[in-house]
Amino acid sequence: MGKKGREVVEKAGVKVDELIEMLKKAYADEWIAFYYYTLLAKIVKGFESPAIASKIEEIAKEELEHQDELADRIIQLGGEPPRRFEDLVKIANCPYVKVPENVGDLKAVVKAIIEAEGCAIEVYNKILNWLMSIKNDPVTFHIIRHILQEEVEHEDLFETILGE
Repeated sequence: MGKKGREVVEKAGVKVDELIEMLKKAYADEWIAFYYYTLLAKIVKGFESPAIASKIEEIAKEELEHQDELADRIIQLGGEPPRRFEDLVKIANCPYVKVPENVGDLKAVVKAIIEAEGCAIEVYNKILNWLMSIKNDPVTFHIIRHILQEEVEHEDLFETILGE
């Protein structure tokens, strides 16, 4: 734990425990997205599935990077990421990706990912707005802004694939 780092953020007026809880929920979201996207990349079927699976795998790796960034920040602020995997589903903002029954329906697969990315965008936008209202934690602000930017890019990529 970065004692001075947390102290500086607390002295600036940030409710650090509240922030840690928001970050833990986002951390859970990223693990869940990584799981579902990795699964989808393996099980999609159809003529165009290799190209789509490749994009899904790429996004899954970015989701894993996001959880890593969030875990680091949680620890820096004196918190600890959840230790039990089952707790992730309990605390997540976006606990499920709607995996279509027919994984050969690539349009439905892509729509499920777009919906999941939309949830992530809402979560990070909410955290970013909260951080902007207090204006006192540039480190977390930078991390969240970066992740939000990538989530918007993910949504745009899959909307483009869908032809929207």
